[in-house]
Amino acid sequence: MTAVRELYRADRLPVFQNRMYETQAEAHNAPLGDMRLVEDLETGLVYNAAFRPELAVYDEHYQNEQAVSAQFRAHLEEVAEIVTRTLGKHSIIEVACGKGYFLEMLAARGFDITGFDPAYEGSNPAIEKRYFDANAGVQGDGLVLRHVLEHVEDPVSFLRLLRDANGGRGKIYIEVPCFDWICTHGTWFDIFYEHVNYFRQVDFERMFGTVHESGYLFGGQYQYIVADLASLRMPCYDASNAVRFPAALMPQVAQPAPASNGAVIWGGASKGVIFALHCARNGTRVSAVIDINPAKQGKYLPATGLRVHAPGDVLPTLEEGATIYVMNSNYLNEIRSQAGAKFNYIGIDK
Repeated sequence: MTAVRELYRADRLPVFQNRMYETQAEAHNAPLGDMRLVEDLETGLVYNAAFRPELAVYDEHYQNEQAVSAQFRAHLEEVAEIVTRTLGKHSIIEVACGKGYFLEMLAARGFDITGFDPAYEGSNPAIEKRYFDANAGVQGDGLVLRHVLEHVEDPVSFLRLLRDANGGRGKIYIEVPCFDWICTHGTWFDIFYEHVNYFRQVDFERMFGTVHESGYLFGGQYQYIVADLASLRMPCYDASNAVRFPAALMPQVAQPAPASNGAVIWGGASKGVIFALHCARNGTRVSAVIDINPAKQGKYLPATGLRVHAPGDVLPTLEEGATIYVMNSNYLNEIRSQAGAKFNYIGIDK
């Protein structure tokens, strides 16, 4: 059995932060799982040792489209520039392309691109509703893998499958959340069951013999690398680069201002789900959850059963000076410009 160093524990977290529910009762009965975050002392990788893959079954109710935000679309434009510069536009494959927004953005830029995702629901003929594997019948000069690897139980084996499916060649662009950013900012709400793995730049440098480019995106919350698939290898633990995890990463939620009737949360995705759950567990009442994604509005968050509202359904009911907890400070300016200056905005990751 592999030796590990335990970093963090959290019990009874929703299996899916971005799985929306039609009724409050369904949301209250959402499946839960435990988090036992460990550092593997053979590979140096960080993962949830309590993860049970049979619980994590993705379906059409999974909703994590962020491109409804202008701020996030600007991030995608930056990613598109990096992909263009490092992979080129010819013979590109996007693995697990989701609803196809980024693929279609690249196609509009003149990319020769094919997407694979068994859960895709659209009608774009460039996207195949299946996994990219040895039976795909197509290979690319470059692969794009955005926000997938953190969901995969065995990331090295998964990358090995992609390498072999692509004939052992090609470059790969990988984008994932940045674990160093989580540790530095103490963002306990960014550690959740849906993400099995938590990566640092040094992990990818140990995982690939050839890394062409790497960097940080989205205010440091995300990181990316561009590497040669042929140089993939099993990483080895290096004690000099051991994870520096906060000694006391404890969930904290400030009580809402006395003038308000409860905390108002802006952001019904991953951070908001965990933040709302802790509010419920520490007795802080949440009066409303706001999200601009129409696919989330009217649906219910897992575990807490809180209903997600459109901004226009909540803002007119708030008194001046009411506190709004913004789940991602990257969106502070966008939210302030939309909702106005009369509210008190708190970015929880500041």
